[in-house]
Amino acid sequence: MDFHEAFNNLVINEELERAYNEISVEKVVVSKTRGEITVIIKGLSPLKRSHIVSMQSALKGQIFTSKEQTVIIEERYDLSDYLVKNIFEKNKPSILEELNEQGRIYYNILNKSKIDFDDTAIYIENEDNFIIREKLKEISAWLELIFLKRYNKEVSIHLKFREISEKEKEEKDSFTIEEILATRPQAEQTSKPKANNKPMSEDKGKKAFSAPSGFKKKSIPLDPSVIYGKNFDGASVLLKDITEEQRSLIVRGRILKLDERETKTGRFIISIVITDFTDSITCKIWASPEEKGELKKRLSPGAFIKISADVQMDPFDNELTLSKVEGIKETEDFTVKRIDKSEKKRVELHLHTNMSEMDAVIDPGTLLKTLSAWGHKAVAITDHGVVQGFTNALHAKDKLKMNDFKLIYGVEGYVVDDVSPAVRMDKGQKFTDPAVVFDIETTGFGPKNCRIIEIGAVKVEDGKIVSKFSAFVNPKQSIPEEITKLTSITQEMVINEPEIDIVLPKFLEFCKGCFLVAHNASFDTSFIFENMERLGLKGEFTIADTVTMSRVLLPGLKNYKLDTVAERLGIVLEHHHRAVDDAGCTAEIYIKLCELANERFGNSLLSNFNTKEGFDTETIKKMGTSHIIILAKNDIGRINLYKLVSLSHLTYFQRRPRIPKSLLMKHREGLILGSACEAGELYQAVLRRHGEDEIEALAKFYDYFEIQPLANNSFMIENDRVPDITDKEDLREINRKIVSLGEKYNKPVVATCDAHFLNPEDEIYRKYLLWSKGMKDADRPLPLYLRTTEEMLEEFSYLGKDKAEEVVITNTNLIADMIEIISPVRPDKCAPVIENSDEELRRICYDKAYEIYGEDLPKKVVDRLEHELTSIISNGFAVMYIIAQKLVWKSNEDGYLVGSRGSVGSSFVAFLSGITEVNSLSAHYYCNHCHFVDFDSEEVRSYSGRSGCDMPDKLCPVCGEPLVKDGHDIPFETFLGFNGDKEPDIDLNFSGEYQAKAHAYTEVIFGEGQTFRAGTITGVADKTAYGYVLKYNEEHDNIVMRRSEIERVSLGCIGVRRSTGQHPGGIVVLPLGENINTFTPVQHPANDMSTPIITTHFDYHSIDHNLLKLDILGHDDPTMIRMLEDLTGVNAQGIRLDDEKVLSLFHGLTALEIEAEDLDGYDLGSLGVPEFGTDFVMQMLRETKPQTFSDLVRISGLSHGTDVWTGNAQTLIAEGKCELKTAICTRDDIMIYLIDMGLEPGHAFKIMESVRKGKGLTPEWEQEMTEHNVPDWYIWSCKKIKYMFPKAHAAAYVMMGFRIAYFKVYHPLAYYSAFFSIRAKAFDYGLFCFGKEKLLSVIKEIKKVEKRHRNKKDEDVLGDAYIVLEMYARGFEFMPIDIYRAKPKYFQIIDNKIMPALVSIEGLGDKAAYALYEAAKKGKFLSKDDLKQRAKGTTQTAIDKMTELGIINELPNSSQISLFDFMG
Repeated sequence: MDFHEAFNNLVINEELERAYNEISVEKVVVSKTRGEITVIIKGLSPLKRSHIVSMQSALKGQIFTSKEQTVIIEERYDLSDYLVKNIFEKNKPSILEELNEQGRIYYNILNKSKIDFDDTAIYIENEDNFIIREKLKEISAWLELIFLKRYNKEVSIHLKFREISEKEKEEKDSFTIEEILATRPQAEQTSKPKANNKPMSEDKGKKAFSAPSGFKKKSIPLDPSVIYGKNFDGASVLLKDITEEQRSLIVRGRILKLDERETKTGRFIISIVITDFTDSITCKIWASPEEKGELKKRLSPGAFIKISADVQMDPFDNELTLSKVEGIKETEDFTVKRIDKSEKKRVELHLHTNMSEMDAVIDPGTLLKTLSAWGHKAVAITDHGVVQGFTNALHAKDKLKMNDFKLIYGVEGYVVDDVSPAVRMDKGQKFTDPAVVFDIETTGFGPKNCRIIEIGAVKVEDGKIVSKFSAFVNPKQSIPEEITKLTSITQEMVINEPEIDIVLPKFLEFCKGCFLVAHNASFDTSFIFENMERLGLKGEFTIADTVTMSRVLLPGLKNYKLDTVAERLGIVLEHHHRAVDDAGCTAEIYIKLCELANERFGNSLLSNFNTKEGFDTETIKKMGTSHIIILAKNDIGRINLYKLVSLSHLTYFQRRPRIPKSLLMKHREGLILGSACEAGELYQAVLRRHGEDEIEALAKFYDYFEIQPLANNSFMIENDRVPDITDKEDLREINRKIVSLGEKYNKPVVATCDAHFLNPEDEIYRKYLLWSKGMKDADRPLPLYLRTTEEMLEEFSYLGKDKAEEVVITNTNLIADMIEIISPVRPDKCAPVIENSDEELRRICYDKAYEIYGEDLPKKVVDRLEHELTSIISNGFAVMYIIAQKLVWKSNEDGYLVGSRGSVGSSFVAFLSGITEVNSLSAHYYCNHCHFVDFDSEEVRSYSGRSGCDMPDKLCPVCGEPLVKDGHDIPFETFLGFNGDKEPDIDLNFSGEYQAKAHAYTEVIFGEGQTFRAGTITGVADKTAYGYVLKYNEEHDNIVMRRSEIERVSLGCIGVRRSTGQHPGGIVVLPLGENINTFTPVQHPANDMSTPIITTHFDYHSIDHNLLKLDILGHDDPTMIRMLEDLTGVNAQGIRLDDEKVLSLFHGLTALEIEAEDLDGYDLGSLGVPEFGTDFVMQMLRETKPQTFSDLVRISGLSHGTDVWTGNAQTLIAEGKCELKTAICTRDDIMIYLIDMGLEPGHAFKIMESVRKGKGLTPEWEQEMTEHNVPDWYIWSCKKIKYMFPKAHAAAYVMMGFRIAYFKVYHPLAYYSAFFSIRAKAFDYGLFCFGKEKLLSVIKEIKKVEKRHRNKKDEDVLGDAYIVLEMYARGFEFMPIDIYRAKPKYFQIIDNKIMPALVSIEGLGDKAAYALYEAAKKGKFLSKDDLKQRAKGTTQTAIDKMTELGIINELPNSSQISLFDFMG
């Protein structure tokens, strides 16, 4: 808002009014506790200090007139593009004036200092004495803050103190007593009003943004707990109570995370997020590189600290932050931890880890730490339907070295009862015997508390209805409104009818001598039997259920509701949900089913319906599921469990992975079955009061029964669909009944938690997950946390002390002791076998070596080849090479090059066997004609460490033929380790078009069913979790949280399993004779039942020690080269890698014959060249000016590393400490250099491995490197690196990229056609193909938005637009799309122009483009309607767009012929 508009009643003089004409008000912050009103302003150029002071006074006197309030104006300008020197000198008077307000001594010190500048730094020099040193530290910190916050310019202040002689000291007293006293704010010395008297700070305190007096690192601190700044004491404030800016308070908390950001000045901003579990907050401090290391050590996540600081509104994060930190010190862990004090410990047998999809948040590592602290000896992992938590738990156990702890591997499965008898208590009856088919209507679902309101029945004999029974029943309770809507039975209809004690005996008399038939009989019979028990009536019946009978005889129905079955059998149901009508309909269904059964089974026995084989797959997918706990007792059980999990995902998945009981019974060996939670069969049978025979059958099926805390099931109390549960006593009664069943059937009953989170306070994380799934009851309290033994004993105390101990401790340990210690994965390595692979590999390599180097192989070739073959064959890796060789040769045979990835190009054997094009030998010449070889001439040796293609061309001294230049000088050790025993990882880049064929070819090699896609698990990412919390807060009356608190609570959701997927190219190979379920279950990716792809159920990393994984990846480069070869007839493998015109692309535009102004300022020709076309890499090219292929390889290594270029090699090259050729660019550089410097080779390899993984150097290694004259800059560089690229990978990538660049120079139309077809991300015909001016307007429009605010689509459009702009600049044009000539995906060269593909039309996706192409091939379109009808998938939007673009203007809208068409 404009300043004058914000304070329109302010009366000020003309000069002050003019000064604020270009000023806006960003916001006004009021701090009641500090009595301050801060007006934050923004402008184009800084105001004079006098104008700030005057305006503060005016605002105080006229607007904010309270005596208790101070007015402060904070300035904000964006001067980031200005030189530091210009900013300082222009604003020096105001800076000095502001310092003078703090104290004359500050003014004098800075004013008398010598000040110099460079691009990002200010150098202040003054005399060396104690006062000047201390005050300049404060001034420098204040200046850094002023520049950052006020001017948006990062600077570093460097102080220099010069010595003065004793004589000068005596003659010159720099500062008088008056000046020293003047360090107090002037407002304290006079009666003048304050004018932003903030000693050395932009904000209200004597300290600057972060400890302006400097980080004081004492060798022997007075208080060893002090980490930063000064010692302090006092009570801490709860973070939730911090709601506004405050000065000097103390907080405590646990560190959640620590981030560092290096500023342009070389200093670091360290951000610490702490929580006291009431809220969270961020604390920011500044540190030098030296201070940073010590701070990071002591401020590690998980540590508990106290902080004394101010609370200020951070202008960048726009939230309250701890700043101007006075001190940070260690403190004790103040959290209250639950402990298990019981002498005897329980075992949890029902627990969900974060692999239970979007439903549980328990991290296995944290779980095991907790159980170890509690003294527990075992735990069962029982995730919903999956076993992916097994390997995570095992890894956590191994990491924690909990060798004696027993992990029990199980699953909470979704069981389908496909073997439940259709006929219960069968006594050999036949279809022809008398049967009563009945139905009831009730006031609700619970036989205990609800009542029967109608009984309808018909008697059937010999396939005919012989009599009927119908009666209303007075329930003596209100009929709910929804029941009346369903049944049409009102209270008035039953009020005068007899009660159940009259009706039921009559009904039983009607049933005498008959068996009973009902649809979903368990429900109806539960009410009958409950009322019989209540009335003391006796009776036992055979019961037939027409639902199960229908499933046996009528497979494939969408469901088996009464009306669905009736419709299938042609039976009319007029008044559904009236007992008498439903009974009549069910009777007709029963008669028809008996007729079908007689035909099918050849006899009339009722027992024919009781199948043990289960139902067909589609029927099982439509049946209801119940929960079941399945524990693996031993390794046989583990394999059977994996079989069940595999089949539940591959065959029976429908919304969830289903396990038919018939399947479970076939694979029950080695398994222990538990009855699970309230969603289990047994609990529901007891709750619903099913017949004793049903409960007995279930009791005999399970090995043990479960009961759980009342709170787990208390949701049923409020659930209208569970009317029999009205209070906690009802829940206790259910548990008591289950305990009594255990006693009756001699089955152990165990108390479990069904834990979904570890501690009670963790419930909020699960709420966020459930809410994100749209579950609106997610806020309902459901404390499914892991309880201690004492908590469980207290929970089940209503069973009595002895029984509580039995179910909590004795029986859980009993089950745990029945289970053997097993591993969820096999320990052995099972590589596939290809007969004679050792001999085959050796033969292939030597044949190729002889072909290149002749029969008399050079010693270097033989030595390297034998060294590698010995390592490869002795370690059993030959088969992996042969597999890769077969795949690459097959691809090459089919016309597609294959690029190698990773460090496989380090292997000379890989080169000779055709797996990679990278020859890892040192640079050398050889002659194809006479096999002359030169490895050792002085000229050749001068190319050590470089690529042979960079050497000058030469003729063979023997035969005069041109020599071949080869070799990239890459050590084998990078690939297989220094002892040659490192597991090889052969990654190959196949053409994206060919990838599926390469995958299919693996089955040809190994056999059908022996290969699987490598599975992946997708967990909730940090940004996604953050979004869940935001969504929850927004939909809960916009709960306000600090970002740091959102981050804290979102941490509890991160990593929770969301879905599964597949590695983009990973193929897992199963050796012949092995069963995949001995290693892992299998499934479809993301449980997509429409795909034939089968993946490993475990994340492939969990089993990569067992089974071979091939990385057969899809990549654009081989596809693009294939298209370029097809368009031009040029063999890409024959392209020289030292072509000068191609090399010139990487440092200019001469080869393209255009200027930078033609390309909107781009001054290099590498746009669109793989590896070298991004802004980041192009800037590297400008700074390094590569001249050779070797230089490009080094740049590729730098660009793919992390912290290898930025802030590392870039700085070193700029400072002249190294050149591109001496900088650390790839991981290989380190080992080779250290060996050259005299370090032992194995040790050099070890250092390389540590550095390339970002683990840095040990002090011992640093000392050793120094002793071998390794320069300090090299050691510094090693310590900065987080990840390094292998040279072989870089060389392979650059070879592909260089070839594509060749076509760009020499075959531009082919290049642009291939690029737009394959690599373009957002090519838009309407934006790009209507001339250069239209294109430039598109570019200009996108560039109006700052890069950081652009969306991905705009960035993609911009990237493609510059390639199009380059094409226009080179004089090439597009041909308008002709729908009868255009291809769906590929651009074409026609008449020296490029015709875009159909898919480039906005709104026309891949499928629609192919449909349009196929339709156009069949003939001309009559109209736009005809096009839309024939080209399926072409939307009206796409039709309108094609019309707008002039592509189909000649087509009429409709094919209809009007009378006027025939009139002249």
